[in-house]
Amino acid sequence: METKPDKAEEEIAVAQSAADSDNSPVKENQDGEMPLSGHLQEFRSRLIICLAAVAVASGVSYNFVEEIIDVISAPAGKLYFLNPAEVFFSYIQVAVCTGVLVTLPIICYELWGFVRPALMPSERAAVFWLIPTAVLLFYAGLAFSYYAVFPAAVLFFMGFATASLQPMFSLSSYLSFFIAFMLPFGVVFELPLVLFFLAKMGLITSAFLKSKRRVLIVVAFIFAAVVSPTTDVFTQVMIAVPMIVLYEASILLVRFILRK
Repeated sequence: METKPDKAEEEIAVAQSAADSDNSPVKENQDGEMPLSGHLQEFRSRLIICLAAVAVASGVSYNFVEEIIDVISAPAGKLYFLNPAEVFFSYIQVAVCTGVLVTLPIICYELWGFVRPALMPSERAAVFWLIPTAVLLFYAGLAFSYYAVFPAAVLFFMGFATASLQPMFSLSSYLSFFIAFMLPFGVVFELPLVLFFLAKMGLITSAFLKSKRRVLIVVAFIFAAVVSPTTDVFTQVMIAVPMIVLYEASILLVRFILRK
């Protein structure tokens, strides 16, 4: 003879079912769309992953911060600190910036995972390779700036030294100048990728880019004037010229794409 569960057991089962429902991942509704709370929960989870990755990478980078500063300061030589806490906070700044730079692929991957459900299959295929390419181009821009442009800029500014005016760079001011000088090149090197993507979408052609060449030159120098860490013409030219060269390379790239 079967026994029926009493009322207390039924209430316990209902409570357990409700708890399991609350702890389960956010599911899509009947229309196949995730509610706003689900998007916020996913964004929070991915943001935590990014912050954790940056924290770990920054902690590891702090163990090598002296070696990193030696690499950064190589074009200028010896650096100085002007207050007792300057070295400590500069070490933190270098470690965090290095952590962000190292974990940039992870950050982009989490960003890709967040926006992926909102894209069409064809768009997913395009963006899938677009993100790693953007990261590589950003790294290439930083490398180009460090090896080809930044040393020349430092020598140019140090050339203004006289017998009564000798260069003596503080650690914090030099790091601020270094970061402000490097970042624009990482952004500028994204130009071919942006134009490539627009060409794939059918929004631009090589003829259109040729017709806007003069406009680009003006825009390049305006951009250089805005992002340049100094107001001198030399630095602005050093930023604008690579942008113009990349634009010309993009014209050839777009022409090749449209021929295929």
